[in-house]
Amino acid sequence: MKNSNSSLEFLPTTFILVGIPGLEAEHIWISIPFCLMYIIIFLGNGSILHVIRTDAALHQPMYLFLAMLALVEVGVSASTLPTVLGIFLFGTTEISFDACLLQMFFIHSFSIMESAVLLAMSVDRFVAIHSPLHYTAILTLPRIFRTGAFIGLKSIMLMAPLPMLLRRLPFCGHNTLCHSYCLHPNLIHLPCGDISFNNIYGLFIVISTFGLDSLLIVVSYGFTLHTVLCIATEKGQRKAFNTCGSHICAVLAYYVPMIGLSIVYRFGLHVSPLLHAMMASAYLFFSPVVNPIVYSIKTKEIRHGIVRMLSEKRAAI
Repeated sequence: MKNSNSSLEFLPTTFILVGIPGLEAEHIWISIPFCLMYIIIFLGNGSILHVIRTDAALHQPMYLFLAMLALVEVGVSASTLPTVLGIFLFGTTEISFDACLLQMFFIHSFSIMESAVLLAMSVDRFVAIHSPLHYTAILTLPRIFRTGAFIGLKSIMLMAPLPMLLRRLPFCGHNTLCHSYCLHPNLIHLPCGDISFNNIYGLFIVISTFGLDSLLIVVSYGFTLHTVLCIATEKGQRKAFNTCGSHICAVLAYYVPMIGLSIVYRFGLHVSPLLHAMMASAYLFFSPVVNPIVYSIKTKEIRHGIVRMLSEKRAAI
């Protein structure tokens, strides 16, 4: 341990990660579903990225935003992979202080990016339905790339102060985390100093990103629904709803587990640690696993592109 000015205060050299509380003896079996989830995440999102990159017909706003979504979901999953598989496959429960802060930074940065991309996708669907004739004129390729760059830069700038704020706090004998990865809501409960500013800044991040994004997504879909109901033909309405179906599933897959985890953290102080671990895993893994499957099934162009890619590989063999 690294001593500070007071003998009771220290900066831990390592944190202890807990896999699934109470099921430590079953970690090797628990690793199987986690390995399967990682395979689905990387193969599914990787296939979507490959299809969009190689098919010039898919270089359109809707698919470029989908590529951004797949990319940030790969980023979130890659951020958790070293510690998750390290714990379940090799029993490695320690992570250095700096590595823990770095993992926290990447997990939350990619999560903020995912929320912002979902907002951009909801605006994309509104423009496509409300102004189909001006769709490509409004959402030009430079504008889309600038949006992606802004989302990435905003997320990094918002998250950058958090590791530094945690480093300045004293720790007094507690260095055990209740997950297989480092999350800020878990880390912030370990210091014994005044965490008021950290809590205020963390709340600011939540409100200015997830809170604002979710509100704007609801508003965007409210306008979209109004536009759809103004369409004269039932066939036109059905087609419009179908174009939004995959994205609504993506929004629900992301926000429902996140809301559930937030409720558990704030009001479930006495619930089982197992429930905390399960809700955190649902928040981080449900969306990256489900979205590639949903988009592969419900989006005809992506489905055909994946089938064509598999057919070409089979022919090459």
